[in-house]
Amino acid sequence: MADDAQSGLIDLSHVIEEGMTTFKGLPGPQLCDYWTREASAGNYDDGSTFQIGRIDMVANTGTYVDSPFHRYAEGKDLSELPLESLADLAGVMVRQPFESGPAVDIGAFAELDVRGKAVLVHTGWDRLWRTENYFTDHPFLTAGAAEWLVAEGAVFVGIDSHNIDDTRTRSRPVHTTLLGADIPIGEHLTGLDRLPDSGFRFFAVPPKVKGMGTFPVRAFARIS
Repeated sequence: MADDAQSGLIDLSHVIEEGMTTFKGLPGPQLCDYWTREASAGNYDDGSTFQIGRIDMVANTGTYVDSPFHRYAEGKDLSELPLESLADLAGVMVRQPFESGPAVDIGAFAELDVRGKAVLVHTGWDRLWRTENYFTDHPFLTAGAAEWLVAEGAVFVGIDSHNIDDTRTRSRPVHTTLLGADIPIGEHLTGLDRLPDSGFRFFAVPPKVKGMGTFPVRAFARIS
């Protein structure tokens, strides 16, 4: 596995690969060498060579975090997100298999203490990653669930699905509610089946980019 099971670290991110599609209509990433090892060899006398890569991609690629700026022009962008909302968060898991229906409503959360915690929604939809079925009829949170999470004090909400909102409609109430409350959103998580229901710490930190609302992350958890 890509993570170190003995250390208790569990990788929750998809691999970013050339040409992959994360969202229909958005281009996949293009990866290449900006500085090749062969070209760099002439700059050194000791046999050293180096590679510098170049990637061209939209921000919504792979596993990523949405900041409030993604939805609101005056909201916090990536550079303004406090680390306390992204790193070393106590985590709690909600499990609703996608086979039981796409809508994850208030009832899935009602018995949980989510205050100050990262709330991760495990549906198993990540099994369809890189397939055509991944993009349609996917699991999502309801508007009522988002309102409950805000009222109960969640500080991060993530899902292992194509979108935290129902993309069959032309509205985005979950993004509107959570990002309006300064709660970052994680989408396209994977591997949540490897985590316990609680007793883990969650991390999903994007770079500090000014004027951008979304960026890929290396999301992971540490099991206590």
